[in-house]
Amino acid sequence: MNFYRSGAGAALRRDRLAAYLEARAGAEWLLVGEAPGYRGARISGVPFTSERQLTGSGPAEATATIVHRVLAELGLTDDVLFWNVVPTHPGTATSNRPPTWLEVKTGRAFAEELAEGRRVICVGRIAEEALGGPYVRHPSHGGGQAFGRMLATIVARRTPVRFFSV
Repeated sequence: MNFYRSGAGAALRRDRLAAYLEARAGAEWLLVGEAPGYRGARISGVPFTSERQLTGSGPAEATATIVHRVLAELGLTDDVLFWNVVPTHPGTATSNRPPTWLEVKTGRAFAEELAEGRRVICVGRIAEEALGGPYVRHPSHGGGQAFGRMLATIVARRTPVRFFSV
């Protein structure tokens, strides 16, 4: 589902995404996930961000909450750009599904363009397989603590991560 093109709120989501990308144009880090969740970016328009985080109301998403909390703890809130290998939502308005490899292949070009000149960290195995390391555990399904530890380690070591040249 391309929630930036259709459905109620599509123009708002496009505007939010454009403003977000402009605000984070100089971010050193790129945190790349799998795909937008049905309660997160599908509604807010901003990767790893729920409507509740933007407006104080609407649905919350556990992954978005954990990611924002960990980045705040690490002092990186403004120096990380969020993206997903698949920028559109695979699934329905009430569920997620893993993206197909065709969706991953198609969406990868956008991630590569945003990755140029940034330190890339892949959240979850699908992002890792699509873009290459380093990998951090996805925070969903009990992975929040591992996500935080792994991300802190990469950032503290300034681990040499893959830089793309597009």
